[in-house]
Amino acid sequence: MAADLGELLVPYMPTIRVPRTGDRVFKSECAFSYDSPESEGGLYVCMNTFLGFGREHVERHYRKTGQSVYMLLKRHVKEKATGAAGGAISRRRNGRVFLDLELNRDFNGDEYECEDEAKLVIFPDHFEIPLPNIEELPALVTIACDAVLNAASAYKKQESDSWDEEIQVSKHARSLRQTDNGVRIPPSGWKCQKCEMRENLWLNLTDGAVLCGKWFFDGAGGNGHALDHYKDTNFPLAVKLDNITADGADIYSFDEEEAVLDPHISEHLQHFGIDMLQMQQNGTVNGHLNTDNTESVRPRVSEWEVIQESGMKLKAVYGSGFTGIKNLGNSCYLGTTMQVLFSIPEFQRAYVGNLQRIYDYSPLDPTTDFSTQMAKLGHGLLSGLYSKPPMKSELIEQVMREEYKHQPKGISPKMFKAMVSKGHPEFSSNRQQDAHEFFLHLINLVERNSAGSENPSDVFRYLVEERVQCCQTQKVCYNQKVDYLMQLPAPIEAASNREELIAYEAKRREAEENMRAPPEPVRARIPFTACLQAFTEPENVPDFWSSALQAKSAGVKTSRFASFPEYLVVQINKFTFGIDWVPKKLDLSIDVPDFLDLSRLRGTGLQAGEEELPDLTPPIVLPEDTRDDSMNSSDSPDIDESAAMQLAEMGFPLEACRKAVYYTGNMGPEMAFNWIIAHMEEPDFAEPLALPSFMEAGPSMASLGLAATPLDNQPPEESIAILTSMGFPRRHTVQALKATNNNLERALDWIFTHPEEEEASDDLLDMSDIMEPNDNTFSNANTNSHSTLSPDQDASGPRIKDGPGRYELFAFISHMGASTMSGRYVCHIKKEGRWVIFNDHKVCLSERPPKDLGYIYFYRRLSSC
Repeated sequence: MAADLGELLVPYMPTIRVPRTGDRVFKSECAFSYDSPESEGGLYVCMNTFLGFGREHVERHYRKTGQSVYMLLKRHVKEKATGAAGGAISRRRNGRVFLDLELNRDFNGDEYECEDEAKLVIFPDHFEIPLPNIEELPALVTIACDAVLNAASAYKKQESDSWDEEIQVSKHARSLRQTDNGVRIPPSGWKCQKCEMRENLWLNLTDGAVLCGKWFFDGAGGNGHALDHYKDTNFPLAVKLDNITADGADIYSFDEEEAVLDPHISEHLQHFGIDMLQMQQNGTVNGHLNTDNTESVRPRVSEWEVIQESGMKLKAVYGSGFTGIKNLGNSCYLGTTMQVLFSIPEFQRAYVGNLQRIYDYSPLDPTTDFSTQMAKLGHGLLSGLYSKPPMKSELIEQVMREEYKHQPKGISPKMFKAMVSKGHPEFSSNRQQDAHEFFLHLINLVERNSAGSENPSDVFRYLVEERVQCCQTQKVCYNQKVDYLMQLPAPIEAASNREELIAYEAKRREAEENMRAPPEPVRARIPFTACLQAFTEPENVPDFWSSALQAKSAGVKTSRFASFPEYLVVQINKFTFGIDWVPKKLDLSIDVPDFLDLSRLRGTGLQAGEEELPDLTPPIVLPEDTRDDSMNSSDSPDIDESAAMQLAEMGFPLEACRKAVYYTGNMGPEMAFNWIIAHMEEPDFAEPLALPSFMEAGPSMASLGLAATPLDNQPPEESIAILTSMGFPRRHTVQALKATNNNLERALDWIFTHPEEEEASDDLLDMSDIMEPNDNTFSNANTNSHSTLSPDQDASGPRIKDGPGRYELFAFISHMGASTMSGRYVCHIKKEGRWVIFNDHKVCLSERPPKDLGYIYFYRRLSSC
């Protein structure tokens, strides 16, 4: 038999590989579906590429590659047999053959056991060879099989690599001796014992001294008294006061000079009257130490309960469109965003509707292909295969036992998360992220990967009309820019319970001064109309370059809709930056309407009586101290290096920080931080600052039919691809990037204000491929400063689906917690006339959707009547 197996495998030996260092072995998830070894058909692992395939997809891989040898992995999860004494009898047929596979379902390990089996399968005849079979298989095959079986799962390895630095347990944690001096930390009003600092305070875990840190601990200011105290006493550990939660705290070891873990932190804090167990029971954020009214304890508890609809008997729902997404650990920002996107027909049609075509034309490694993984995720959510109700017998048995263990399995988006986050410093980590930023990141990926095919993100794209008036000459200019999301400010001063808030603030300050517990917090109630009003308020532009004056002047900018998108995304700006650079959430309740009419916010263009500013290109000016220098001068531009270093300490590339400080005019780290957030997706984000030569102001180069090219360089292909994916011709895109020194945002504005000449009409897109029947879809270019939208306009602008500005709410994402860098997200989606709550893998009918506490709202356009 051994000779027979050896002869059988001889033709396939050149295709069988042993996994090398760096090879990823996908033995827990199919590349095209969410099948796993626990699925009925098991998982087939290619013995050459080590990709995993479910039963329905392995044939496609065989036909495409000719690879014939696969390892079939199966895991059988069974309830343990019960002995006479009622205890479970432990039995396993093969034990855990696949050492690094985790259970895909939430089973109690004391009541269930796994029986694993592995086989080699040879296609196309499906000849099976049971494993292990060391004596009968050739040595190379045996070594390859052992290596695959013992290899770490691809994403288990990736999870361990996703942290920049693993924090270790302090050598002082177990042996720390605490002084019995009767110190109790008050609930509020704490400050440094050696100065007046009230921020960036650290509690020494030995004697309870509260002292300030240095600015480089976390970006906040301080006088270093905590470090001085260590030098005087050798008390090694300190905990940062405002970051204590039920889950842990930020601990620093002065002796080890690094952040550390303390397994006994709960006991050490209890010594000073801080009860972490009580925090967990009460859902406290930052413990009783929190003094910021935006992070007060009781509102956060209420927020978590209200948003998750805790305490209500919610009915679970199953089937197509009701599949949950497992939380991989701080990945709920991704899960909620994708649930909403795949409730939109255009995304369903683009990916799930084209599933077979996408799969058939997928690359050899489909795990890194955007369209493939989007189609896989969409099919997983919409097929209903991973959201099946429990069998009636299972329900009866659970009722008899008074146990309700069955939860919808849901899908685990490990492969999808790895693909969409690749190369991104934040989304590739295991930290919580902002759902708003992830939404824009995903839309950017959709744009990049939709060239030559249907682009579902078209439904979000719209044009914003910006009107800027020169305060000295009263002349105006109109520009248009592309946007995908409407950010609404939340004006606290417009709160309907303003007097109540003022009274609360006075009581809070009094309690802080007298070191008493804070009063019952008050949540601000802000009318949605006040948010819209704040959005339309004029904005001062202090450094506006007036072409009429040929100099900088004060300006006033107002924004309106130049077009209305098919789907309107509205983000409520609930976050502000604390002095530690961590986004802090304002505690707000906003009466967001189910129906929204924004028709009055449509832009009108140049009005009668308004005078336009001349169409002149502003000069590109170097800093004053370098204007008179030659082009080869080695003098560096005027950059606040301390501000750049402060941003670099937050993890951003130093060159990007220097550019941010320079382009924001050395106006401080906060302005530079905003620049970084707005430009971090650009290809040259981390490239060194390159200054163009000084150019005198003169007639617009566009008016001469030429591109304004301060630098004679070829734009990056990635930037060209981004703009051409929006529907702009390549030649026009190259001109725009050259005219704006490869700045994507400025290039978009340039395209709108510099349409191509008539002779370039042959390069325009064929709009018949874009227009949909009975849909007012068109491309718009700003042919002049007061252009109005019309289906007859040329196709040199982005694809816009304009229509009436009347909308109906169909989904919203809610955030729970004090910061976008912590907490959790859930989403509510209206399906078949009922609101449904998606809370990770749990999907239930909503009884009381908390629409007033949402963070991002999704509206669909109402059809014209």
